[in-house]
Amino acid sequence: MGEHKWIKLVLMPFSWLYGLITDLRNLLYDHRIFSSRRPSQFVFSVGNLTVGGTGKTPVVNFLADLLSPSYPIALLSRGYGRKTKGFVLASEKSTAADIGDEPLQLYNKLKKSVVVAVCEDRAEGAAEIARLYPDREMLVLDDAFQHRGIVQDVKILLNDYNRPFYEDRPFPAGRLRENRKGAKRADAIVVTKCPAGLDSAETTGITAKLRQYCRPEIPIFFSHTAYSQPLSFEGVPVTLKNVKMVAGIADPGPFGVYLGERFNVTDKAIFPDHYNYKPGDVQELLKNLKNDTFVVTTEKDMVKLKPLAEQLGLCERFAYVPIAIHFENDNDRFSEWVRQIQRPY
Repeated sequence: MGEHKWIKLVLMPFSWLYGLITDLRNLLYDHRIFSSRRPSQFVFSVGNLTVGGTGKTPVVNFLADLLSPSYPIALLSRGYGRKTKGFVLASEKSTAADIGDEPLQLYNKLKKSVVVAVCEDRAEGAAEIARLYPDREMLVLDDAFQHRGIVQDVKILLNDYNRPFYEDRPFPAGRLRENRKGAKRADAIVVTKCPAGLDSAETTGITAKLRQYCRPEIPIFFSHTAYSQPLSFEGVPVTLKNVKMVAGIADPGPFGVYLGERFNVTDKAIFPDHYNYKPGDVQELLKNLKNDTFVVTTEKDMVKLKPLAEQLGLCERFAYVPIAIHFENDNDRFSEWVRQIQRPY
């Protein structure tokens, strides 16, 4: 612990410098010295101040499900981890190498109602979506809170309950992409990954800490990650007893807790976030695995592992756990807040 604190102290000057640079960048955008392009669509963005997973994908999924019955919408992401460049539209033939694992995960869930695309330049991507799909009135940007080169009409900032930004510092001494005061740009804050049944005293305390950095009038919502019944890689419900946990996500801890509380976890294989699996990995995961044991992974990992398992004819040994976001007592309040937002042009 002492060594860890010493390293952080050494890195602090670099964090101050990094925070100063991001403050200057924001100031230049605030005073319109740097310009932001307004797309033809009305734009919702979902993002965070923190590097790493804060639960953006389930929130984007929830938002798309909420908006799509009323508006033709499109989702635009950077497509982190993909091997392509520029604008790429998701299709039935897309792989994680084409568009990234999280956009592919969203496309598989939403393809009947939502256009999904990736592009490093969000303004360029929005323009291309408008050209191809001029009827798409709403655009949801995934992980775009710091992408100030595109005008965002509604900015939803996520705050991980387990790693709150108000206790963190800018990179490299911490995990923040910019200083905490960047939260002033948010139009709403969603606290993600809360334990189910969070009591009112704790929500009040967290709200007070968040209010130090955000605008006083914006709403703050609380949510938790809900795991659904495990499915085979063919999408069929499965009954599990003994499992080998496999995860290549930013924070595998909650997934491990979920499995440990319900099944006998015989082994774990943890990979880096956005890890690109290879055929040899699939074979290694099954090495010495007993017949009564499933390899169980996350929904995000499944989209990369499934094609490999199919090629090797090994899908029957794999299962995954779908996830969704639940807003606890805030579900109706969040839905109403989204629906009452009016497009001003």
